[in-house]
Amino acid sequence: MHQSSIRTRAIELLASGLLFWPVCLPAQVEQPRPQPQTDLLEETNRPPKKLDPVIQKIVSEISEQRVADIMRRLGDFQTRNTVSDPTQANRGIGAARQWIFDQFKSYSPRLQVSFDTYTIAKTNRIYKETELRNILAVLPGKASGATNHWILISGHYDSINFQDAASLPAAEAAELPAPGVSDDASGTACAMECARVMSQYEFGATLVFVAFAGEEQGLYGSHALARRLKRESQSIEAVLNNDIIGTEVSGNGSSDKNRVLVFSEDPNDSASRQIARFVRATAARYCPDMAVDMIFRYDRFGRGGDHTSFNQQGYPGVRFTTPNENFAQQHSSLDTFANASPAYAKSVARVNAAAAALMALAPEPPVTSFAAGSPASLLTLPNRPGLSRGAGYDAVLRWSEADEGPDLAGFFVMIRSTTAPDWEKEIWAGNVHQFILKDTPIDQIVLGVKAVDVQGHESPVSAYVNPSRAVAQ
Repeated sequence: MHQSSIRTRAIELLASGLLFWPVCLPAQVEQPRPQPQTDLLEETNRPPKKLDPVIQKIVSEISEQRVADIMRRLGDFQTRNTVSDPTQANRGIGAARQWIFDQFKSYSPRLQVSFDTYTIAKTNRIYKETELRNILAVLPGKASGATNHWILISGHYDSINFQDAASLPAAEAAELPAPGVSDDASGTACAMECARVMSQYEFGATLVFVAFAGEEQGLYGSHALARRLKRESQSIEAVLNNDIIGTEVSGNGSSDKNRVLVFSEDPNDSASRQIARFVRATAARYCPDMAVDMIFRYDRFGRGGDHTSFNQQGYPGVRFTTPNENFAQQHSSLDTFANASPAYAKSVARVNAAAAALMALAPEPPVTSFAAGSPASLLTLPNRPGLSRGAGYDAVLRWSEADEGPDLAGFFVMIRSTTAPDWEKEIWAGNVHQFILKDTPIDQIVLGVKAVDVQGHESPVSAYVNPSRAVAQ
């Protein structure tokens, strides 16, 4: 079918009320609703398109003053180098991690706080065998499957000073002043402040707030945790990693306090890419003063972050970072509180809180396709996912929902052009597991599904992914 025919078909669907553009409208304006079809639920079963006052309250409670206090305090430890002396009372990695642990503990008795400890062998960046401790604060969800449904908000609390270390012995270089306020006390402050606020609420999924160590030496803390969770078959819906979100002015003077970059790995329909799209849509609704720019790369050129460790284990994860880095201050004694912007970090933390809260309240994303190596548990789902041509010119999409709780209202079928960066259209399908789009060319579009509960909480979209072709032997 030619492109003009696709547009004609879209216009016909729009006119019939079966398809509409998911534009973010002001809360008081009702979006147009499709008319019922014989194989759909009644119009009254379509969940509302409205803002959740609980999520709005969570966003409003993220405090700039508290974010500032955390960033300043972490900078006051002078260095948080992973191989700095951990026995110092008010300085170094040991004092910093104990302070973070105690802060997490103080937020709520519902938070399960622990050190996630590993021994790292000597490497080219770690001059001696070193004990490494991530700090985890787990907020258990109330849904029946919450123990295996995790959402992470993270940052790394270690810091480093590369700029002054060239001529020093490794032991001395590890003790150089490295306040690391933007990189990455700001990301740690995001995880901590989200933990403080969100631990006062209940969610269906389990929220995990993480402060990683060993990032500056090569993502050691996140690699160790991601590998362990993979061995334990822990399911993770999303990793929201925050690294360098504490400055809004770059080294060349450019500034933007109302924009944050969210990096996600290829391919274009990866689960990580769907999380980025979800974050962007959620921010537009709950944090309209903060634009999310999706960057379709796993990270910046020649750089890395702790989300990568989870991507490598097959977990969806994205990185939040400022579009205005100051390279002269990073990894030096100049990355101080005086050169940081707690107001900007607060705004990014609010986007994190909104996205994590919505995911934790919504149903899990449906399963639309099986990739090679999918867990055996997915293969037992009652409705085997897939996409076919139906009668030859129709698109027949099937999906499964891992946990269909009593609050599940149904599903939206999502459509976009293969070259469109984000979803362009959605159709309310109802509480069914198959949907037929008549005369729809499946080769020219991407299809996906998102679940929604009766309160209107929508999951990230699961795109149908065409199976990889076998390599000829």
